[in-house]
Amino acid sequence: MDEHLQKFELPGSVKIVPNPAGLTNIMVTSRFSTAEIYPHGGHVTRFQKNGELAMLFVSHESLFRPDKAIRGGIPVCFPWFGARDGAVMHGVARLSEWELTESVASPDGRVKLSFVLPPARLVQAGWPPAEVTLAVTVGEKLELELAVFNSTAQDFVYEECLHTYFSVADISQVEITGLKGIQYLDKVEQFARKFETADAIKISSEVDRVYLNTTGTVEIRDVKGRRRISVAKSGSASTVVWNPWQAKARAMSDFGDEEYLGMVCVESGNVGESKKTLAPGGRSSLQVVLSSHPWV
Repeated sequence: MDEHLQKFELPGSVKIVPNPAGLTNIMVTSRFSTAEIYPHGGHVTRFQKNGELAMLFVSHESLFRPDKAIRGGIPVCFPWFGARDGAVMHGVARLSEWELTESVASPDGRVKLSFVLPPARLVQAGWPPAEVTLAVTVGEKLELELAVFNSTAQDFVYEECLHTYFSVADISQVEITGLKGIQYLDKVEQFARKFETADAIKISSEVDRVYLNTTGTVEIRDVKGRRRISVAKSGSASTVVWNPWQAKARAMSDFGDEEYLGMVCVESGNVGESKKTLAPGGRSSLQVVLSSHPWV
């Protein structure tokens, strides 16, 4: 085991587990829940409250290798979102080894881990060496904070997104609320601008939408799973809703052919028209709080 990581172990709360494929898994146990986090990508792959099913979806076909992004969980998309000519999908952060800098078990039963993205990874990709940190707090809720400080002498323009994959019992019985009346870009129809008219969004085909100027909480109603999942956020003006559906699921080598039936992405960030510009010395924080409640 890497001695640097070993010093962050906390008896009963944080355990470092090397992966045979070359990745390291950090297993977290709080009073309320368990979680797993990989320094590779600063990637949360599991969050499960005591007595409940896991909240996050991870593909059984995901390649847990240093040269591949993990498929599922909560990928950190930074400093760009989506495809970019000649560059990796969704930015370099999700393919980088984040450095664990702190682990703390609080008296209230929560456990917090802090990570930093090595600035050299940004420089290698042709970006200014901004300071980027990720804090993950595991408790009754899962709390994430992606913070950026522009320590350079020029404006820092970037996109960011916590690309969260949620596990659901049956996508045909899922309702997503909190987005009615919001304008969105429909990527399935060449970024056509539309307005959401539904009280509850239901998914029965490929969905890939960027909702604009969204700051409120979104709820995923997993009817068959008898659970409501709340996605609360701050510092975010974009909400992305995604399900690849059958054809795209079958085209992805790291995604099971039928797994689209048991997942949906509701992503919080600042992408496209809502990209961020930080002046020299500027700071920004994207915060997301995920919680779940029984369906009643």
